[in-house]
Amino acid sequence: METLESLRRKLDGASDLKSVVSTMKAMAASNIHQYEMAVIALSDYYRTLNLGIVAYFRQAEMETVTIKETLRKNIEPVTYAIVFGSDQGLVAQFNDSLTEFVSHSLQSFPGTKEIWTVGERVELLLSDAGFATTRSFHVPHSVHAITPLVAEILKECLEKNMDESQFYIFHNMPKERRGYDQVMQKLLPFDKKWMDSLKSNPWPTNKIPQVAGSMKSTLEALIREYLFLALYKACAESLASENASRLDAMQRAEKSIEELLEDLGFEFHRLRQSSIDEELFDVVSGFETLRKNS
Repeated sequence: METLESLRRKLDGASDLKSVVSTMKAMAASNIHQYEMAVIALSDYYRTLNLGIVAYFRQAEMETVTIKETLRKNIEPVTYAIVFGSDQGLVAQFNDSLTEFVSHSLQSFPGTKEIWTVGERVELLLSDAGFATTRSFHVPHSVHAITPLVAEILKECLEKNMDESQFYIFHNMPKERRGYDQVMQKLLPFDKKWMDSLKSNPWPTNKIPQVAGSMKSTLEALIREYLFLALYKACAESLASENASRLDAMQRAEKSIEELLEDLGFEFHRLRQSSIDEELFDVVSGFETLRKNS
């Protein structure tokens, strides 16, 4: 049976827990803003970079890329899946839904598959799903920490044999209003679909673009920057989704704690009133007994 002391301890514990949840809720809301602003800040530069690649391909007529694509058709590639998850918990189905999406998507890929994970929790879930993780990275905890992570991932991607490898990015991307969706993006190698999407971008002026300097060094710089931005954008969107998921989880937890505090408070006051009534009854009974004996 509950006592006043045990109920008081539960009330104190629930109040402390509510304070922690409120702090985590505020931190998640703050983090969402910084990662969303990072993605927005990339949009203009990303568009400018795409136009630079379009200018190069217009001048080079894409002959080199087309030949490489033809040679690659007879080779069964190794598929590298770069999965952006989370290190920390309290994110609801953030990692579970992503793991299910990765598992379903990779079923249609032939040949060997290697998984690179960003985040310990998604790594464990993918391991339980039967995938062996060959490379793991820690989740960055600030906007400034994204750049070193992306540089490391990109370096390892470029060290692989491009004629026998293909890279895909899997991550959660925030929806326009609320929540997030799982998305897959092909990072490497570039294919005809990617080139056609670039060619469909209209040039913003009537002047014909020209590439200044060495064609090879210009292309290498543009492609490297394009890959860097693709990884950076995926990481920032994943972090924004993670904090949005954590915010929703904290809001649900806060509501549950408030309901618990209300129930415990009602039970505490009921039990205290009952205790007071019993004490008053004892006092009145004692008084009546003394009056009869006097």
